[in-house]
Amino acid sequence: MGRGKIVIRRIDNSTSRQVTFSKRRNGLLKKAKELAILCDAEVGVMIFSSTGKLYDFASTSMKSAIERYNKAKEEHRQFGNPASEIKLWQREAAMLRQQLQNLQENHRQMMGEELSGLSVKDLHNLENQLETSLQAVRMKKGNVIHQENVHLFKKVNLLREENVELSKKVYGTMDVNEANQSPILTNGRGIEEDSHGPVRLQLSQPQQQNYEPAARATDLGYTSFLKL
Repeated sequence: MGRGKIVIRRIDNSTSRQVTFSKRRNGLLKKAKELAILCDAEVGVMIFSSTGKLYDFASTSMKSAIERYNKAKEEHRQFGNPASEIKLWQREAAMLRQQLQNLQENHRQMMGEELSGLSVKDLHNLENQLETSLQAVRMKKGNVIHQENVHLFKKVNLLREENVELSKKVYGTMDVNEANQSPILTNGRGIEEDSHGPVRLQLSQPQQQNYEPAARATDLGYTSFLKL
């Protein structure tokens, strides 16, 4: 059997009325808190008991909620009147123009212009702003350089792995480390040794051959020929 439908009317019994008030008050405040957390809403609830006791809940502060409520109510009332709506937009436009003017003036001052009307305190604040901006720029620059270095390091490692694979194909079963330590020799020099330096060619001296026996033989033959 489900619960019967409760007739919404004032409870005559004071004890029952107080119990119901306590239960429903706690439930209402709990639901208001859940609504503020789940939906990121600004909620303000005020409850006065029959004895005049106050119970309230505000997701931010009750004063802020009341001020926001009064402002929204006033704007809603003004939008109903065309003349009031025009005045509201005029105030909004004037406020935006003032903000734009302030931003332009601040930009010129940060560029070192129109500083004559500034006091020492204003100049000090401007200097602090510039120092903060400079630190942010340097930090950003350092992060970019670090990322580029990481990218180049990965490329170098990739090239090194490709060189290792190429060495394995060239030297076969030879130890790659041994191959890397023993480069191919050309004229007694490694191909990797001073590859960017000038090439020095050295002509080898011809070896002196022993022509003395042949010379003696010639002399002997010539002597014999004379004797004959």
